[in-house]
Amino acid sequence: MLSLEQVRGFVAVAEECSFRRAAERLRMTQPPLSRQIQKLERDIGVVLFDRSQRRVTLTPAGAAFLVEARRLLALADAAPSMARLVATGHTGTVRVGFTAASGFAFLGRFLNHLEQTLPDIELVLSEQVSADQLEDLRSGKLDLALVRPMFDRTEFDSRLVHSEPLVLVVPKDHRLADEKRVPIEALSGENLLVFAPGPAHYFAELLQRVLARVHYTSTHQIAQVHTMLALVAAGRGLAIVPGSTAQLRPDGLRFRPLDGVTEQAVLYAVWRREQVNPALRRVVGLLATVPPD
Repeated sequence: MLSLEQVRGFVAVAEECSFRRAAERLRMTQPPLSRQIQKLERDIGVVLFDRSQRRVTLTPAGAAFLVEARRLLALADAAPSMARLVATGHTGTVRVGFTAASGFAFLGRFLNHLEQTLPDIELVLSEQVSADQLEDLRSGKLDLALVRPMFDRTEFDSRLVHSEPLVLVVPKDHRLADEKRVPIEALSGENLLVFAPGPAHYFAELLQRVLARVHYTSTHQIAQVHTMLALVAAGRGLAIVPGSTAQLRPDGLRFRPLDGVTEQAVLYAVWRREQVNPALRRVVGLLATVPPD
């Protein structure tokens, strides 16, 4: 095994072209430096210096080794500073899960704010439904999740990061497409696309409350918002979705505010109570300062 002391000695001799000057630079005597270099050559099995002339020069093998030796020393010198930065959360990696809908509403603002405020922290993103994110938080695969409510607040810490109204999506030629605001009762008799109670249980329960007084039909249960928009465009029904979904600007669809609906779609940032990632602590502390829409 090579030691950093051997590598530093080699680099000094290579740069000074002299054992004497290298020993002075390293504040040691020449004999132990010579023995150190000899041991290094024995350890790696090649001759590093040509000692046949009065001036010490590198062999071809020595010249190649010098490149790597300098790189090794640079890494060794940087390692303590890097460790201190990681320990204090000034650098590091945070693995973040997010839902498709949160990408329209909050994720972009969050990423831009983080890049400006904590540029040395890297985020690794993973798009997942809320239930899968929470499971990956438990297993340690994720550090932070952007999820809908209905998580265990005794198990996780959380912060509300976004809230937005619900809107109606209709084809552009539908009777409600030109209405400025649509009363929720106007949806009676319509075929509505609803969210699947398993993978999209938050939105499924939210719409049950919103549509409690509406007599509608439903033939499709959908897990993802973008799939719902595609089916509305195909004439398979109407849908109620978070307002930020309109940012997708799909052709042939109209987004209309709803009258008589006070419920909002909310999004939380969630993390394990027993988290140990210093970078995550700094990211969590930044959540309160993300600019609004």
